[in-house]
Amino acid sequence: MINRFRGYAVLFTASDGLDFINKLKTQLTLPDIVIMDQFMPIMDGSATIIWLKENFPQISVIALSMNYNENSVLTMVGNGVRGYLLKDAELHEFKEVLEVVSKGGTYFPNYITYYVENGAVRETPHENYDPANFSSREIEFLKLASSELTYKEIADKMNVGLRTIDSYRDQLFQKLGVKSRVGLALYAFRSKIIN
Repeated sequence: MINRFRGYAVLFTASDGLDFINKLKTQLTLPDIVIMDQFMPIMDGSATIIWLKENFPQISVIALSMNYNENSVLTMVGNGVRGYLLKDAELHEFKEVLEVVSKGGTYFPNYITYYVENGAVRETPHENYDPANFSSREIEFLKLASSELTYKEIADKMNVGLRTIDSYRDQLFQKLGVKSRVGLALYAFRSKIIN
């Protein structure tokens, strides 16, 4: 399908992360973009993306997944993917994410920004909210909330109680107009608070 898009060609495919790394090391021409499956045997997408960012940071990664889980989305965004696409996406979405990422942009469809157990709800953070308006503790919380740490682990790292963590979370939810950690992570990523 991608080979049919004008201006794009698939250099190689791999069955898992380790296979990808071995093939990448033999390439004379490096890919500009890697479409990375999230769940693979031997070496999964998260571990492969971390390796790729450490060794070939110039290569952009688009995560491809069937997973709607909030923690899975947070993990991939936190690892620095430039795009996130579900495997059942329409053809025009595949083309759009390639176009956006190839020009240095990021592509995160609205439907990944907020997930709850009963389904997906659209949510768009107030991206024009100035991070300078946050306290240093709110910024610290925002960075930690964009990871896979539980709220209890965040409280321990910040040396505060869970009620204080709840307060930071609720304040940021209100300021940014979001209702989930995914919304916080997307704001932090797009505002360059996290890489």
